[in-house]
Amino acid sequence: MPNYRRVREGNTFFFTVVTYGRQPLLCLEESRAALGEIIKETRARMRFGIDAWVLMPDHLHCIWTLPAGDSDYSKRWGLIKAAYTKRIGKALTGKAQGENASRLKHREQLVWQRRFWEHRIRDEKDFEAHCDYIHYNPVKHGLVKSPKDWVYSTFNRYVEQGIYSEDWGSSDIMKLPEDIGAE
Repeated sequence: MPNYRRVREGNTFFFTVVTYGRQPLLCLEESRAALGEIIKETRARMRFGIDAWVLMPDHLHCIWTLPAGDSDYSKRWGLIKAAYTKRIGKALTGKAQGENASRLKHREQLVWQRRFWEHRIRDEKDFEAHCDYIHYNPVKHGLVKSPKDWVYSTFNRYVEQGIYSEDWGSSDIMKLPEDIGAE
């Protein structure tokens, strides 16, 4: 059984964020670089820890821990999504702003789905299940045969910390709870 770090009660959250129309933008080199810079800038402005992460071509999953007494993850995601869209969104999608009235009203471009899925991590067991889901996601989607082969996740960091063995998730099909992920 992996040895996870303790969850801080009430301010650790799991997220699923998806590109508009499932466009496979996020693993492109330019996209990854911009997203990384933007997250770093957002973390400098509004602190939060990234406990686990996987970047997929058309979506991402992550677990964040916010400072005690702070649960404003929506503001952070708003900053990240807006900065990403402004910085490189149109260049990556090759599309101008959508023509429907709702998208015009909200000044949205065709980069991100409007909403995101969030789930407050309840306890250490819930944290473990969501970490497993995150790290197994590239295998689940058929992108690799083993989590260690997907470079856009925190899996190898978890291996270095002794939380997972290097071959975790590569020999058997993982049985994960069905209510995780909201993909």
